[in-house]
Amino acid sequence: MLIRFRVANHRSIRDEYELSLIATEFDEGTGRRTGLRHRGQDVSAQPVVGVFGANASGKSNLLSGFRLMRDAVRDSFADWAKLPEVVPRQPFKLDSASREGTTLFEVDLVLGRDPIRYTYGFELSDERVEAEWLHAYPHGRRNVWFDREAERPESEGGEFIFKGEGFKGERESLVKLTRPNALFLSVGATLNDPQLSALYRWFINNLWLVTPGRDLSDRVRWTKQLLTHQDNAGHYQRIVQMLQSADLGVTRLDTDPDTGDIRLWHRTPDGGELPLDFQTEESLGTHAWFAFLGPMLTVLDQGSVLLVDELDSSLHPALAAEVVRVFQDPSSNPRGAQLIFTTHDATLLGSEVLDRPLKRDQVWITAKRRSGETELYPLTDAKPRKGENLERGYLRGRYGGVPRVTAGEIVRELSRQEAKATA
Repeated sequence: MLIRFRVANHRSIRDEYELSLIATEFDEGTGRRTGLRHRGQDVSAQPVVGVFGANASGKSNLLSGFRLMRDAVRDSFADWAKLPEVVPRQPFKLDSASREGTTLFEVDLVLGRDPIRYTYGFELSDERVEAEWLHAYPHGRRNVWFDREAERPESEGGEFIFKGEGFKGERESLVKLTRPNALFLSVGATLNDPQLSALYRWFINNLWLVTPGRDLSDRVRWTKQLLTHQDNAGHYQRIVQMLQSADLGVTRLDTDPDTGDIRLWHRTPDGGELPLDFQTEESLGTHAWFAFLGPMLTVLDQGSVLLVDELDSSLHPALAAEVVRVFQDPSSNPRGAQLIFTTHDATLLGSEVLDRPLKRDQVWITAKRRSGETELYPLTDAKPRKGENLERGYLRGRYGGVPRVTAGEIVRELSRQEAKATA
């Protein structure tokens, strides 16, 4: 379970920011127990977080930070040695200090049947891994498995420091095999260290990023594979039911005997049904929902983390609200999967039509400063009341994260330009 993500100097995110999924005093019953305790109290984490903000405010960059961290863990040992840029990163480019500074990523996780919190992170420059650390907290006490600093002098212990007996792996041999531009976690997992492999698997099996429009065909294939894989026979009925529930007119699905492709059958005016060719005759909305089901069902089955950029771009607000409710409800999400998404859809904050699927504690805002960098903060910074209309407050700018455009400003500007052109 993910409980925290920290990032700095990635794309428009120049300063250090933390996205926390830990339930606060504003929790309205959606938080799930993590198995951890703090100061005698149970610690809960949210299954859903929605990130709101104006266009180009940095919402997508936050999700791309998750993906870059995952890719670094997955690829640094085997692939980074082949890259011309040595370390693939994307620092903030609008000032020279940031271009030369390090990029930081860090996560806090809860793993294991006997839940243990782990903190893992690293800092990257263009040339190498400048720092890397992994701490475990059995029984609430910090245990430093390793701490890496590229510039640490030998008189202070050298680049790698291992404290205590928490990490039991082959320390010296793993250190020798770790290139300056490779993560120690990637090296250890590649060489089958059991402790590091457990954390490595979390990254490999989590942080699936859905980008509507750009990866649609891949996700369509994903859903089709769930339908046809012999080990996933139960997915057929689930997918059919979710297609029917979306009010797309779908009655059933099967496989075209001539082409082998998936066919969706639709109701006809006379009470019958006919199939439509999936590639050429189904609507974009049907494709979007069908493509979303593969990643969503996989994540729900695994209890992993799904990242969705612009949840509202291809799903009707009512469907987007249902996706949120699927992750919110323990009966449909028994394994504790988590959903982190970006959106412009303020109806997810409303209560009159959609019964406010997102609660106060699950809303974060991105805002673009005039100097070009992203600011990230929780809606709860504004201390909204429990019954407050969040949709109205957001659209009126009470919480920030909306475009600084006055009504009619663009129309007036275009009219002035047109008048100049015809004068």
